[in-house]
Amino acid sequence: MTTMANSTKETDHDFQELADPYRRELLAHCYRMLGSIHDAEDLVQETYLRAWRSYDNFEGRSSLRTWLYRIATNVCLTAIDQRGHRPMPSGLGAPSDEPERPVVASPEVPWLEPAPDAVLGADAADPATIVAARESTRLAFVAALQHLPAKQRVVLILRDVLKWKAAEAAELLGTSTASVNSALQRARAQLEEAAPLRDELVEPTDPGQRDLLERYAKAFDDADVDALLDLFRKDAVWEMPPFPQWFVGAGSIVRLIKAQCAPEPGELRMVPAAANGQPAFGMYRRDADGVHRPFQLQVLSIAAGEVVQVSAFFDTSLFPVFGLPETL
Repeated sequence: MTTMANSTKETDHDFQELADPYRRELLAHCYRMLGSIHDAEDLVQETYLRAWRSYDNFEGRSSLRTWLYRIATNVCLTAIDQRGHRPMPSGLGAPSDEPERPVVASPEVPWLEPAPDAVLGADAADPATIVAARESTRLAFVAALQHLPAKQRVVLILRDVLKWKAAEAAELLGTSTASVNSALQRARAQLEEAAPLRDELVEPTDPGQRDLLERYAKAFDDADVDALLDLFRKDAVWEMPPFPQWFVGAGSIVRLIKAQCAPEPGELRMVPAAANGQPAFGMYRRDADGVHRPFQLQVLSIAAGEVVQVSAFFDTSLFPVFGLPETL
């Protein structure tokens, strides 16, 4: 009995030591598939539980990494069948042209969630890997993935993000290479317009971006909403799950903030963060007791020195995920 117990402990130790290095990339994989960092964390746990239970039967015909991805992908496909896809407001219909009209939340919709860079970040020792990771986790890209059928989503991630061969993807999905190549072609065509362009990606250390972000945060801190007009691109987009209404145009966005928020100086405070390879802010709003509490998490898209899109998430359960404080 003692020998058997020791053998089990050794197996557990071997599995943990060999499998743990893949946990972060599997989390990124599940996030791309599901569009929810909360769901992704749960599914990675499920993946490791299934893998641990089956580890004695792992024969090594493929690498451990490939085997873990196979389990994670199947777990994700089951979850997609059960939960459907996660949209953003801009993917559901036309923009609103009435920024002064009260917005109405749709909490029943399973909205897309942002993910912190600290969780999905690539190996800092490999700059090329960092750039690829940023491109493949950008909010617009993940949102576009959610509109693909589940199998096309898998194929595109395996082939274009993870750089698997068609034969490897076909083996994982139990289909032919011809079927994989066909699915990849259809997926690429559907994402061609929705995915962010490479030349729009701005390095976080860019001095111009830092200055723009400082001015953006100061405009909210000072309640100088009109100052935002100089920072937004003329056709900028503003969306804010769980509200399905979204808005286009710097003027409309400023009117929206004035009508729906009407901040006073010092009422709002911005704490820098990083999400999906993009700049982000945790916005805190002062309550009646004078304490600033979580209000919304903003993820910004920037191009050519202007803010081109803001996705403002009102799900304050995201704040702990981003390591943001409960109060200021």
